[in-house]
Amino acid sequence: MLGPSLLQQGGISGYEKLFLEYAPSEIQIYHIITHEDGSIALKTMVFLKAIWKFIWILRAEEVDIVQLEISQRGSVLRQAIMTLLAWLFNKPIVLHAHGSQFHLFYAGLANWIQKLLSWIFCKCKRLIVLSESWKSFYIENLGLKPEQVVVFYNPVKFPLEVPHRSVSAKVNLLFLGRIGQRKGAFDLIKAFSLLPTEYKTRSSLIMAGDGDIEEARNLITTLNLQNYIQLPGWIGSDERDILLSKADVFVLPSYNEGLPLAMLEAMAWELPVIVTPVGGIPEIVTQSENGLIVNPGSIEQLSDAIRSLIENEDLRLSLGSKARKSVFHLDIKNHWISFLDLYRSVLS
Repeated sequence: MLGPSLLQQGGISGYEKLFLEYAPSEIQIYHIITHEDGSIALKTMVFLKAIWKFIWILRAEEVDIVQLEISQRGSVLRQAIMTLLAWLFNKPIVLHAHGSQFHLFYAGLANWIQKLLSWIFCKCKRLIVLSESWKSFYIENLGLKPEQVVVFYNPVKFPLEVPHRSVSAKVNLLFLGRIGQRKGAFDLIKAFSLLPTEYKTRSSLIMAGDGDIEEARNLITTLNLQNYIQLPGWIGSDERDILLSKADVFVLPSYNEGLPLAMLEAMAWELPVIVTPVGGIPEIVTQSENGLIVNPGSIEQLSDAIRSLIENEDLRLSLGSKARKSVFHLDIKNHWISFLDLYRSVLS
């Protein structure tokens, strides 16, 4: 399994940790780090070391399957090189595509690079994607055969118990993700500012994540929202679970997504979600059934959705209850059952 460091911040690392934690005893996984946050020199050293380790293990160890976690930009270059190495050693290749902006990255490439990338992707036995919409994209644009591409939604670890959220003194709104334009973080701050004062005082907003924190803090100050919005920065899994247990509503107004783990985790915690219809989200969230959907960039729609959940406790609780039930099938244990079936099909 080749992918970023488990200590790195981001969705792929979070997925890898969960995947490895629940790996069944009959599966032996050797994880090679192909990327680590830091300077260009550090990243280069980590990748060159990964190449050496990969070639060594391909030559010295019995390897049944090579699985590569891939997103976009630099990740594509790194994992394309590793894919070619696995192909040269005649190993079955499973690519696992997580990239939320791969379509934009791919569209910006020169034609000959697109063709080369298509040729490399087609060397895999299976390409795992996060939604049916992403499956269509890879088949139509990179020339993969339909039988090569399989949809595995991101998995979640289900909390055994969730808190009772009725009669909340304050409605706690929660955003988890990289603070920046793609995740709609600035839109969320602006949408909160449009709420009437009585709704602001009845609620609070925590936006946890790394990224453009200073820019967000400046916007909060400009809109005089310091008393309502907190920016704790990046948090670990334990802190995340504490925030999810204390939250009443989860908000993620993204412009591009694969299938956000943070949203699925929130739904598993029985939270109503306010999200946008991008990536695989519409395949999980149904408007007014298990969440609320707003258009990306529509600050007024976002503000209205937040207001509706602040004022309507029955709606909050109903959407949250249905949200949890709707993602039961995405439990990590079921995810591994699907992976074992996929591995068997690759080796048969």
